[in-house]
Amino acid sequence: MRYQVHYPYLTLIIDSPIAIEELFKEFHLSKKTIHLLKQEKNYTVNKRYVSPTTILIKGDQLTLKAFQEDDGMYTPLYQDLDIIYEDEFLLVVNKPPFLQVFPSDSSKNDSLANIVSGYYHQQGYNLPVRFIHRLDYETSGLVIFCKCAFVQPLLDYQLSIKNIHRHYLAIVEGTINDYKRHCIPLPIGKDRHHNQKMIVTHHGKEACTYYQCVNSHQGLSLLSCTLTSGRKHQIRVHLAHVGLPILGDSLYHQPSPLIARQALHAYQLELVHPITKEKMTLICHPPQDMKTIIQSIDPQL
Repeated sequence: MRYQVHYPYLTLIIDSPIAIEELFKEFHLSKKTIHLLKQEKNYTVNKRYVSPTTILIKGDQLTLKAFQEDDGMYTPLYQDLDIIYEDEFLLVVNKPPFLQVFPSDSSKNDSLANIVSGYYHQQGYNLPVRFIHRLDYETSGLVIFCKCAFVQPLLDYQLSIKNIHRHYLAIVEGTINDYKRHCIPLPIGKDRHHNQKMIVTHHGKEACTYYQCVNSHQGLSLLSCTLTSGRKHQIRVHLAHVGLPILGDSLYHQPSPLIARQALHAYQLELVHPITKEKMTLICHPPQDMKTIIQSIDPQL
């Protein structure tokens, strides 16, 4: 779908017949959001307000208030930001290790969300900071931020039905002798005896992790992992449970002299763009601490 942006308005240029209400539902807007759009007449078709039951035809221009103003939730922090992809709707960044996606409490400003806020301010964007998913403090890799309130419900929905595919690289302790794709379909829940830990338990929530060995060398293996659910610490818990603990994961295994953190990196995202419907594949390479160990496992990588 073609579009034009004139902040805070978005104009969608319709390419096939659809009722306005149905289009709103396709973007998974809440009943409250749809009600407010109607009540406040925050949309027009070809510069005129029309009934929400109106059928749009090819070439019609639906203009609506799609962007919100910065709500000041995250104090700006002016640090370098590794941007992998950006357009009017999405910002995808490479999170370094040892950084929270959002601050642990409102008095702190030491998170990725604060750095994104600083970037928005530097660019003159009057936008709230909204992340679509999270990574652990020590885990590096790709994180999606949504810049447009209109498309955020659709992105949240895509994530909930597993249409945003997240791929990770993990270095684990242990040798794997095959290169087949394995599945760990075990439920995960809180460890009642340890505040910070999760465990495999039949009382937990459904979780499924796929992993495949890329190469093994001298007791270490490089795995490619894919999630079909997003439980807290999921890859770490599942791999430790099957005897393949992540290197350097001091919570679920033990520290390592080879790396100062858990060797886990979110290296690839696959998603459908919420507006253009283009299939997107975004990749970022692991940081140097993991790269050095990966090259010792497989020098060709």
